[in-house]
Amino acid sequence: MAKRTTTELIDDLDGTPAETSRQIALDGVAYALDLSTANSAKLDAALAPFIEVASKTGRGGPRLRLVRSSSGARATSPADRERNAAVRAWAAEQGLQLSDRGRIKGEILAAYQAAQTAPEPPKRARARKAATAPQFSETA
Repeated sequence: MAKRTTTELIDDLDGTPAETSRQIALDGVAYALDLSTANSAKLDAALAPFIEVASKTGRGGPRLRLVRSSSGARATSPADRERNAAVRAWAAEQGLQLSDRGRIKGEILAAYQAAQTAPEPPKRARARKAATAPQFSETA
């Protein structure tokens, strides 16, 4: 099945059709604007005196990393590995489907935590045999 998606840019300032998307950064925060040619020129004119005296810190300014690369993934500590092994063993006892590797779903972690912190059911007291009084015989 064929599909065509059309993206129409709308100027963020006045709602007219926009021709360009601009990215700016200030104080470490990046912003994206869709602007018409006229409003893009206004932005350039407004920023020109500041850009003339500013120092470049790199091409395009600060970059935002939205996705962590596999090389930047956090290594698990031995304590985390032990806890994950305990969660996986508990899940298997409960009959829950869980892979041997990878991330453990939040619902399973929450259920495991709840099971670990739940109070134990009270122990039933043993029934004790009633003490019997000594039997005395009456002889006269």
